[in-house]
Amino acid sequence: MWSLLALCIGFGMDLILGDPQGIPHPVILIGKLISALETLARRVFPKTARGENAAGGVLWLLVVTVSTAVPALLLGLCYGCSPWLGLAVESILCWQILAVKSLKDESMKVYRALETGDLEKSRYAVSRIVGRDTEHLDDTAVTRAAVETVAENTSDGVIAPMLYLAIGGAPLGLFYKAVNTMDSMLGYVEMPYKNIGLVPAKMDDFLNYLPSRLCAILMLAGGWMLKLDVKNGWKIFKRDRFNHASPNSAQTESVCAGLLGLRLAGDAWYHGVLHKKKYIGDPLREIAHPDIPRACALLYVTAVLSLILCGGVRLLLVL
Repeated sequence: MWSLLALCIGFGMDLILGDPQGIPHPVILIGKLISALETLARRVFPKTARGENAAGGVLWLLVVTVSTAVPALLLGLCYGCSPWLGLAVESILCWQILAVKSLKDESMKVYRALETGDLEKSRYAVSRIVGRDTEHLDDTAVTRAAVETVAENTSDGVIAPMLYLAIGGAPLGLFYKAVNTMDSMLGYVEMPYKNIGLVPAKMDDFLNYLPSRLCAILMLAGGWMLKLDVKNGWKIFKRDRFNHASPNSAQTESVCAGLLGLRLAGDAWYHGVLHKKKYIGDPLREIAHPDIPRACALLYVTAVLSLILCGGVRLLLVL
């Protein structure tokens, strides 16, 4: 029950405060750990495909072990001293794990830059939240990239970590964030990450399999509450939810595309390499700047629905 209360408090703190500033952020610390262990692993393991695959597996195991054990020990000590101290620390961790307001804020920076007509500023703003190359994107492509990242990260940045927090508290939430951060840093198909990033990418796919599909259903419910085109959202979800190299990313992108009546995805450049991608959705209308705040509204409603559901899951586990 303390962990459920911590999740609710952390969610409220995230909605109000957004990304914490001026205090140590566990995801930043995880990122530094990944970088340090990657450097060490590349020195220790043979520079062959098999050696780098093994390096990635060992790196993954070390990072998730540290990322889960440290908060578990910290919370054990805190709850041992006082349940209120444990609640305070776990609430802060839950706040740091969730990313509702920060995702909205960063995408709205793209929207405001687009509204001023400053394309260079818009490209810079969107480069902070997407992995693709952005230096040659036009106005429409920047807008599409922002909508896509809100749709995808509604699952990765909000619903998936919330589900793991509900099941196992902050330690399991940070376990998920470690896996997701490794995928973000190492899970690319280009060299030098192709081999060392194989295990991190596959494990991220595995851990997001259920959350991405749950998020898609919650997003459809959120679309109904926002009076969007749920019938088309369901149609595009059934048709296009596998139109992505990842088995999970198109689950929520397809729902968002259908609800808004847009066509998303398509070819994109990553690290100077063109990746051929299928389209997601039908171009019932041209994408427009206001589709970014529309996607953010969908993000917020989906997040609240997820909190209600995850709270129910947690209650079932403790009763």
